[in-house]
Amino acid sequence: MLWFLSALGTAFCFGINNTLFKWGTLQHLSGVCIQLFFYWISFFIMLLFSFITRSIEFHTLSILIGASIGILNANGNIQMTKAFEKGPASITSTIIAMNTVIVVLTTSLLFPQSIPLTNWIGIIIILLGAVVIQYQPKKMTTIDYKLWILSCCLALISIGSVGVAMKVSTIHHISVGEMLISIYGGGAVYLSFLARKEYNKLSTYKVEMKLGILVAILSTIGYSCYLFALKEGPSSIVYPIVSLNCIVVLIGSLVIFKEKLKRYQLVGIVVTFCGIVLTKI
Repeated sequence: MLWFLSALGTAFCFGINNTLFKWGTLQHLSGVCIQLFFYWISFFIMLLFSFITRSIEFHTLSILIGASIGILNANGNIQMTKAFEKGPASITSTIIAMNTVIVVLTTSLLFPQSIPLTNWIGIIIILLGAVVIQYQPKKMTTIDYKLWILSCCLALISIGSVGVAMKVSTIHHISVGEMLISIYGGGAVYLSFLARKEYNKLSTYKVEMKLGILVAILSTIGYSCYLFALKEGPSSIVYPIVSLNCIVVLIGSLVIFKEKLKRYQLVGIVVTFCGIVLTKI
């Protein structure tokens, strides 16, 4: 059951990180710089670990897959941060957790297999839950609402693509260390390009650096557990467990950020959770 505990560990680490990103938006911190620090720190942690254990071995395929995951995840986090700026973290994280639909449909196409009836039911339930959650009878700021939905969708697509790429990496039996170095290396280079205009201000981002260090530690633990869980356990159970990281964000949003949800939104969140589980049964 070690893989099961690893999947739970991934959900917890990812949930804490997403909550920290929400906290960062409330403090008006630079989301790009937080990630820039976190990716470079994680990259050097994994590189140093590989040197010490003498387990460095790179292949073209692992570098391409890992770098793609790093870029997609970084972009997903950036869009998620933008969504946090426009809407409540509890609802935002639940919508983004619907990326499981992308994983189910894409993996069924890449690795030909029939989609069970329970999966189709889960997909339909998730879509219905999405309609309920995002519905707002009185839209006071139409522009912010549209930007929020757009950011949620872009984050959902990016993070869903990460799940597909992670599955591909396990099929090709790429080692955890090799994947993590490629993931953080690719993400670090991508974020360095995005943050090029802020290089002269990096010395002033002390809070972002501290937050980046914490996120780096949690991310490294989370991704290590994620890859181990996918390698040792059934993905049909691992994915829904990891997707439930939104519960951590939900609890944090209600307790720490004092967010309030309407009854129909709570119903939508519960329906979505059920749908996520059904897509992986």
